[in-house]
Amino acid sequence: MHTLLVTGPGGAGRTTVAAATALAAARRGRQVLLLTGDPGDPLAALLGDPLPPGLSVARVDSGQEFRDELVALQERGSALLSMAGARPLAAEELTELPGAEQFALLRALRRAASAPAADLVVVDLPPLHQAVATLALPAQLRRYLARLFPAEKQAARALRPVLAQLAGVPMPAQWLYEAAARWDEELAAVQAAIEADTTDVRLVAEPGPAAADALRLGRLGLALQQLPVRDVVANRMVPHGSAGPWLAGLAAQQEKHAAEWAGESPVVTLAHLGPAPQGQDDLDRLAAPGTLVPDRPAPRRAWTVEDRLADDGVLVWVVPLPGAHKRDLDLVRRGDELLLTAGPHRRIVPLPSALRRCTVSGAALTEGELRIRFTPDPGLWPRTR
Repeated sequence: MHTLLVTGPGGAGRTTVAAATALAAARRGRQVLLLTGDPGDPLAALLGDPLPPGLSVARVDSGQEFRDELVALQERGSALLSMAGARPLAAEELTELPGAEQFALLRALRRAASAPAADLVVVDLPPLHQAVATLALPAQLRRYLARLFPAEKQAARALRPVLAQLAGVPMPAQWLYEAAARWDEELAAVQAAIEADTTDVRLVAEPGPAAADALRLGRLGLALQQLPVRDVVANRMVPHGSAGPWLAGLAAQQEKHAAEWAGESPVVTLAHLGPAPQGQDDLDRLAAPGTLVPDRPAPRRAWTVEDRLADDGVLVWVVPLPGAHKRDLDLVRRGDELLLTAGPHRRIVPLPSALRRCTVSGAALTEGELRIRFTPDPGLWPRTR
């Protein structure tokens, strides 16, 4: 099953493009699930009723998801809450907190990834910067859980009462470790769906200077998460040769930026329809038949380790970061991990086993690739005769 994540700068029409993509794929005989977390119901006006055969739509209700999850958490920790004299909250008095939308969308993505009837899942994500942060959440939270609730401490549950008496302070309750294990399992399933070879990203933007900068930074964040961009949809393109100097100038600017984007990813152009698209007929008019329908997932670019020990005495870790500038980048070695910063985005990645026995000796940005040099540590590197 192919999962296509659709995002872009705010106001660029990503929901419209996601709906047009799902509709076009269904018209070509695909079984398509369109997933959205947008508040309200924008897809109702876009797609109308009835839906064509092969297309189904699922909207994430983040408020209901939040209430259900918190009520279930209270039930699992009811014994501890009773000991503390706490009064559980009823579902009807719960109001979702900031961030609930992202978690609800991630859980829905996990469910959609295992949907048996769909061969294409189109996900209407939030605006680009928020989408990158949301997609990075599962790996980040799993790292936090591993630090706060390490596996070796979970294995010592039987010793907790004794340790509590010796230390004179209460030890974490078993249910807390069990909850952490359950959260880690759920996050691992979401992370697996995001990092699968069958998942890629479609960016939607209205060509212009502001969109160009937002796309560059968004691409950096996606590259840092190793998420492949299959194409960029240049939306609301003014027809070439439009009458009047203002429209002609706008058309020229759009074509210039779309041509620049084509140097990094395939570009699909969608014409400006004038009024906002409404209904399946307008979605059908947006693009030539088949131009929006993904045939296969875009390939992922691996972070490879080049062995240059014989020539230069170093190993080189090659990290693709298309569109990066030197001023965007920073890296810090911390134990067996590397903290990578690219613009506003940050990721902590474990080092490959060979690089853990090395020290960082330099880095350079060359043609969209960050090349990090590692020199073997004599005290840790195997000696040869």
